[in-house]
Amino acid sequence: MTAQLLFYQDVHPVSADRHKDVSIKTGTSYKFAKEVNSVPVTAIEFAQAAAEYPIVFAGTDDTVTPAVVLGAQQTQNLFVGDDGAWLGKYVPAFVRRYPFVFSTDRSGKTFILHIDESFDGFNREGRGERLFDSEGQQTQYLKSVLGFLQDYQARHQRTRQFCERLKSLGLLQPMQAQFNLNSGERRSLSGFMTVNREKLKALASEDLQAMFTNDELECTYLHLHSLRHFSSMLERMPEAVDAAGKGDAPPAVPKQPKSYRNGQDAPVEEASA
Repeated sequence: MTAQLLFYQDVHPVSADRHKDVSIKTGTSYKFAKEVNSVPVTAIEFAQAAAEYPIVFAGTDDTVTPAVVLGAQQTQNLFVGDDGAWLGKYVPAFVRRYPFVFSTDRSGKTFILHIDESFDGFNREGRGERLFDSEGQQTQYLKSVLGFLQDYQARHQRTRQFCERLKSLGLLQPMQAQFNLNSGERRSLSGFMTVNREKLKALASEDLQAMFTNDELECTYLHLHSLRHFSSMLERMPEAVDAAGKGDAPPAVPKQPKSYRNGQDAPVEEASA
């Protein structure tokens, strides 16, 4: 199964046979994301995400994905409190869609709705929203979930095109960053990319026009502007006393998780009734 797992632990296809009496109680806690230090975002989220999170690019030569940085260490999310509350104003769509996720079938051509049955709000006691009614038909809640994930997948595809343009124009550069702990230990993180300002300014006018027309230029500058939030993010981390790197050289970065490999083009297969 190809999926974006991260905090997903026990994922199964949604079906009336398996989930007819299941209800989902959401919105109570984000503890499931407590140990995730970065999550993907789509281009349409940049305006809201850039207002409070650093946005970087993570990936390989084949696939690049924008991500918001949530922590300076691998199992640290500075935006989830001990009580499970989300401490930021904007919750990324990648987080909001949990416990649901699309996965492709073996052919890679069809998306199938899955659910993480380890989710705290997964229950058979009627708490929250039912997935299926007494006749085994999809509830309005389940239909809204499918709609949300279909929209998310379409936005991901648009984001992938944006990342492909950044790659093809040679605008992405690898970055490494360092910060100090109160203990005196110096940490170094790498594995992410940012847009090179000088290369951006040197682009041919037709390339800049194409990026402007597709709103990609706006996304690029939102990304660059967001990097200032590394400093405010570190202020949430008591053990960090100093950070090396200013401006476009942020003090902390996320590790690229395998689960960022997503977004295959495929039709959606709705939950089985």
